[in-house]
Amino acid sequence: MSDVFTLRGPVKKDRPAYARYSAARKSLSGADLGTVELEPSIFGLEPNVTVMHQVIKAQLAAKRAGTQSTKTRKQVRGGGKKPFAQKGTGGARQGTIRAPHYPGGGVALGPKPRKYDQKTPKKMIRLALYSALSDRASESHVMLVDSFAAWTVPKTKDAITSLAALGLEGKILVVMSREDQVAYHSFRNLQNVKTIDAGELNAYDVLNSDWVLFTDATLPGQKESN
Repeated sequence: MSDVFTLRGPVKKDRPAYARYSAARKSLSGADLGTVELEPSIFGLEPNVTVMHQVIKAQLAAKRAGTQSTKTRKQVRGGGKKPFAQKGTGGARQGTIRAPHYPGGGVALGPKPRKYDQKTPKKMIRLALYSALSDRASESHVMLVDSFAAWTVPKTKDAITSLAALGLEGKILVVMSREDQVAYHSFRNLQNVKTIDAGELNAYDVLNSDWVLFTDATLPGQKESN
């Protein structure tokens, strides 16, 4: 028998092939402008539920103010005088009426101001976002409009009319560029619509919406067809 052994490294799991999805492209009036093939590496992943959970949990934790605070026996005003003599009363000795077991006393081991931030790698944040977008794309809940340039004056009525023409219902996430200020002011009063800058797109807002509405300028990895 040979004494030579073949050393093999860890076996890497084959990544599943990207799924291919397309999104309808329409005008603000609801006219059909064809379809757009969504970038498979962004919208065609198999959603990683574990990563999405961890990233969203960290995102929600970072939103906590962390300003809760209680006073210890040292910080409560008063109680500087010894309540009664050390000996001769038959009771337990006491040093201050601001001890935690007294009414109005300090709080033992109470909450203090703190930060809830969690360090999350950028790769995990990106994977969570792509997983969320892929989940919406798999349900055909991603739509594209050419632009909001047709709106010159902010009007909530125009926003309502456009959403009805596009056939969007439920919670809607509208991804805008910084130039879409008129559209932002048109959508901001609608309770079922959340507007977000393309650079701030995140997994939580995507998963918290029924529909994701992009424009030609904000669609990541755009590939046109038809």
